[in-house]
Formats: sequence, C-alpha cells, structure tokens
Amino acid sequence: MAAAVRRPGTPPAPQALRRFPNPRLTGLGSGLFCGAVMVVLGYLDSLLFGASLTLYGVLFVPVCVLTAVWVRRGDLMTAPVVLPIAFAVGLLPLSDHGEGIGGHLMGLFTGLATQAGWLYGGTLIAGLIVIVRRVRLVALREMARRRQP
Repeated sequence: MAAAVRRPGTPPAPQALRRFPNPRLTGLGSGLFCGAVMVVLGYLDSLLFGASLTLYGVLFVPVCVLTAVWVRRGDLMTAPVVLPIAFAVGLLPLSDHGEGIGGHLMGLFTGLATQAGWLYGGTLIAGLIVIVRRVRLVALREMARRRQP
C-alpha cells in the first residue's frame, strides 16, 4: 500500500481542500441545482418519512449554503432569489393533496406558511454568505486597482 506523497513544507489542510470539488454554477445552474435537489428531497421525505415538513426544512438549509457557496462570482445575487422558488417547488410532493387544483394549492400554501421559518432562515444564511463573498470580491478588486500604476 503506497502512502500519500506530500511536498515538504506544505501543510496537510490546504492539500486536502484542493481535492474537494469546487463547482461554479451560473444563475440558471444554481436555480436548476437547488430546484432539482429540493424536489428529490421532497419525494424522498414523502416516501421515507411520511412527508415530514420539519425534516424538509432542515434539509433546505444545507442546500442554501451549497448554492450560495457554489454560485459564480458574476451571478452572486441570484442565489437568494432562486432558493425560495426551489423550496416551493420541492414542497409540492409533501403538500396535502385535496380535491382538484384548489386542494393542491391550499396544501402548498399551508406548507409554505407553516415552514416559513426554515424558508426565511435558509434564505437569510444564503444571503449572508453571498454578501460576504461580494464584499470580499469588491475589496480584492479595489486592492488590485490600487496596485496598478
């Protein structure tokens, strides 16, 4: 069994971080990513846990964090916009199904109302991450501008 080769003087943590994927999603890609993940999580929650809305809300928070971290620099402001849409789309398999379209809409609105804390919390966390990334990006651009003669 071969041991991992490490360059002398290189700390192990940055080397380990380089192995992690670093995807960069466009605005549309971030919407599709979080929408697809929330629909899959909604169906899994419905099948495995009997439509637990609290579990769905808890699972929404990591999706928010990943979306905010993985979105491209140019599309930073799209992450907090697409997250509530993805939450609502993923909630469709979990909502109580009444008779007709009115029953479906009533179940969806009830789910959105009862899980508003998770929705707002996840969106707020993503918004904070995006703001920090944006401030850092502006500061780096300003430092680069000052260095140029």
